[in-house]
Amino acid sequence: MTDPHLTSYDAPGRPRAVALVLHGGKPRSRQAVDGRSASWRRALWLQRSIARRAHEAGVGVWLVRYRRRGWNSGERVADARWALDRIRTVHGDVPVVLVGHSMGARVAVHVADDPSVRGVVGLAPWWSAQDPVDTLAGRVMHAAHGRRDRITSFRETTRFVERAGAVAESADLRDMGPVGHYMLTASARWHDVAIESVLDVLDRTRFPGA
Repeated sequence: MTDPHLTSYDAPGRPRAVALVLHGGKPRSRQAVDGRSASWRRALWLQRSIARRAHEAGVGVWLVRYRRRGWNSGERVADARWALDRIRTVHGDVPVVLVGHSMGARVAVHVADDPSVRGVVGLAPWWSAQDPVDTLAGRVMHAAHGRRDRITSFRETTRFVERAGAVAESADLRDMGPVGHYMLTASARWHDVAIESVLDVLDRTRFPGA
């Protein structure tokens, strides 16, 4: 297959940081991801919604579209690392915050050890006891999860945040209340949480001008 696909909304001039959005998917699937993918389109909506506030802070917003829908033993990790390399190629060594929804949040914690990454924002994350926290050492992590999520587990997210707190600079979980997985109910609030968390990560890691 070809390389993953990137959609970039850069701040005017040279961005001083980049938020990299990672969309959701399935545990196992060899199906190609195209422009009709619901998970990718939901992430595109998020990207577009947070771009204005991000640009006001000098932050670009990039979205990677994976080659395949499935986690597939970490195949998506390679796609995310490719995207991080592309950011460095285009913008140099700028700080990056990973914004992952569902399975995208799982990808985020697997690649958070990249030297450009300052933190992770997990939205309705797909985390389990098998996912690493050592990659978050020295990073800031924010998570948000709804209590009516029937796809991923609020309880598992709580456990993961507790584990991450032992190694991360900080780790916290925002209870989004009685909302589900796809960030359709209270979408504006999800988007606000996403951009506010990105800017907080950059502020806590001494990002200039945040």
